[in-house]
Amino acid sequence: MPLSSIRARGFVPAPAPHPRTRHTPPQRSAAVGAPRRRMPPRRSRNPFARLHPEDRHVLWLYAMTRAAVWTLAYCARWLFPADRDDRDPGSFLAPFQHWDWVHYLHIAQDGYFPGQAGPWRDGWDNREAFFPGFPFLLRAVHTVIPDWAVAGLLISFAAGAVAVVALARIARTRVPGTGSGRRAVLYLLLSPCAVFLAVGYTESLFLAFALPAWLAAQRHHWPLAAGLTSLAVTVRVSGLFLAAAVAVQFAVSAHRHRQWRAAPWLVLPALPAVLYSWYLQVHTGDWMAWKHAQERGWYRNFHAPWEAWSNTWHAAFGRTQTTGYAFMFQVELLAMLLGMLLLGLLVRRRCWPEAVYVGLSLWALGTSYWYTSLPRATLLWWPLWTGLAAWTVRRPRFEAAYLCLAAPLATVFALTYLTGRWTG
Repeated sequence: MPLSSIRARGFVPAPAPHPRTRHTPPQRSAAVGAPRRRMPPRRSRNPFARLHPEDRHVLWLYAMTRAAVWTLAYCARWLFPADRDDRDPGSFLAPFQHWDWVHYLHIAQDGYFPGQAGPWRDGWDNREAFFPGFPFLLRAVHTVIPDWAVAGLLISFAAGAVAVVALARIARTRVPGTGSGRRAVLYLLLSPCAVFLAVGYTESLFLAFALPAWLAAQRHHWPLAAGLTSLAVTVRVSGLFLAAAVAVQFAVSAHRHRQWRAAPWLVLPALPAVLYSWYLQVHTGDWMAWKHAQERGWYRNFHAPWEAWSNTWHAAFGRTQTTGYAFMFQVELLAMLLGMLLLGLLVRRRCWPEAVYVGLSLWALGTSYWYTSLPRATLLWWPLWTGLAAWTVRRPRFEAAYLCLAAPLATVFALTYLTGRWTG
């Protein structure tokens, strides 16, 4: 009788396993030809591992350009002080606290109408011209970050990271597989007014809401697009232009795919503007107090487009302004020409939603007494950066031409702001 049969019947005890040997139960052999069961992949705890490789690249590019701006700010403190006889360069954060930042800071600290102050008093700073999204977020972050300037920079830094990833994805949907996302982000971050994406201003926060909203609209996620557009409206009045573009995009898509049930979502972006106007009406008795504040403080009362062009031209070349102001008015004229060219190309290619967005922006900024803040507005024209990226994919030589021209201007404009000499 075989030894194994004797052991099975209990005549001979089985040898005990070695104490250092781990006993494992027998496994069933899989049937021949049966597919192996695959274990689900483990999710990485690294949030950057889920990003597209190009997204990680643009984030690295974004971080390096932020470091460049901070390096420039450090050098500006020492090389371009307000007084040439200064021995102390001042705080490292001082170069980031100019112009509109002061208005946002006052709103975050004291609200819109502190101590019964308002437009009825002399010397009023017209702070109601600024929408509440950024100041309210600044106040919320300040509860964690005690320094106001650091809180503002942190908001812009985080928002800018979201914006560049969204811009890269929008560009990839237009020209996939060509590095167009990297190109669009590079052109934005090296544009002449790119310094305003790195300071406590609203451009980064607005793009962090507007670009994902547009991406959601392209993918027909209308509730998400409407919600993000509503947040963009709380930051800048330009959010209403975005809402109009999303509505046109919805009309074009619904006509093709019959998705009219989502139409009520398009009303949502108007709610923040209505609530803010109601708040101002309660305190000032004026539903359009924010617009009238812009007219008082920044000469944004309505003028015909040709009158605005003529007044800006006279300020730029009529020797009626100091050289710094005259130069900035020249840049305003150049930005208007660039915007008109962009609008013409969008209409020619029948990109109606983008044309509506850019056209409304040009109308709002081009019908004041003279042009103001048009160069900064170019940061918000995502069709400009995605279109430029698509164009240089086919004509690579123009990428070098753009970078060689834009990089020096970006440095000059950054120094102009960081030293307190910005006038536009």
